[in-house]
This record gives sequence, C-alpha cells and structure tokens, in this order.
Amino acid sequence: MSNVDTLSTAQPSALTEAPVKLYRNPKSGHCHRVELMLALLGVPYENIDLDMANGAHREPAYLKISPLGQVPAIDDNGITLADSNAIITYLVERYGEPALWIGGDPLEKARVQRWLSIAAGEIAHGPCAARLVTVFNAPLDHEAAKASSHTLLAMMEAHLDGRKWLVSDHPTLADIAGYSYIAHAPEGGVSLDPYPQVRAWLSRIEALPHFVGMARSPVLA
Repeated sequence: MSNVDTLSTAQPSALTEAPVKLYRNPKSGHCHRVELMLALLGVPYENIDLDMANGAHREPAYLKISPLGQVPAIDDNGITLADSNAIITYLVERYGEPALWIGGDPLEKARVQRWLSIAAGEIAHGPCAARLVTVFNAPLDHEAAKASSHTLLAMMEAHLDGRKWLVSDHPTLADIAGYSYIAHAPEGGVSLDPYPQVRAWLSRIEALPHFVGMARSPVLA
C-alpha cells in the first residue's frame, strides 16, 4: 500500500459515533481545508452552512462553539473546536496517522508548522485576501493582495522544483492547509499560469483518494 493510500484511510476503531458537524461557509477556503481533511481521512461529516449574511455566526448558540464567531468550527460528538489549522491538527491526531500528516521527526514537524504559519500569514494576506475582495466585496487593498500573492507563488514555485509535496515525500498538513486558496487564486485575479510547479502540485492533491473540491466562483480575468 502506498503512502497516499495509507493517508486516505482512517483507523476503523477511531471513527466517530455520529458524523462530525462542520459549520462553514461553502466558499470559504478555511472551511474547505477542514472538509478536505475530513474527506481524506474517511471521517463521516455533515456540512452545516451558516447564513452569515444574516448573522447566524453571531447567534449565542454558535458563539458557544466558536467564541469569535468565525468559521469553520466543528462539533465532534460534543467536542467543539474552531480555527481551521487547529481543527485539521486535531483530526489527524484523533483519526489519522499523526506521524505521516504532522511529521515523523522534529525537523519535519517544524517544517510542517512553518507551512501552517504561511497558511495563516502569507496565504491569508495574499490569495485569500485578493479573493475576499472579488468574491465577498471585502474592503481590502486588492492590488497589494495580488502583489503579495505573486511573491508567495514565486517562492512556492522555486520550493516545489524537484519536489512533489511541500515537506515530505507524501502529503502532509502543509499541503492541505495550503491547497484551497492557492487553487482558487484566479478567482481573486491572481493567475497561476506562470507557476507550472504549483499547478502540478495542485493536481497531485486533486488526485488523492476521496478528494473533495470547494465551490467555484467566476475567475477574474
């Protein structure tokens, strides 16, 4: 069995008693990275789409799950947790093989953590922010976000030269945390055409067993 096959399979004894409830916005990349992790691990889950335009994320019942009123959040049979990177870490610790997803030694763990920081930093301020402007009409500096995106993508293009995955010889949390907003960067006006290594990396993720995609929005020409 290959590493990819192993990574896609949850331990039968660890499966949930009831599906994990995933509170989300279906066009949020932060939410999608959690859904993708659930799908790759084979953990049953139920999507609960919040009507955020009408303040569902500010309702008292939801604030008990996610005190900052943010998505995503999960309810795993009474265990509640918010923040996408925290959630995917929890999921692989509980339902996957942590050494494969998080790292098998101190250096690999540190490298995975570095990419989780990039997901929360450069990816959030670059392709995520650019897409927030075009998809959600967020009042952000679109040109600055696009410039930051291309700086990040140029770094990733060089990093992926000769590599299949961001950290190891198989997918890790680094790849899952990075995928959604990079894959949907064109929706924010950030072309991926100059980055063949990045596009090949995205295709490898999309070829993983049980991959699920995120809802598409129009590509900004």
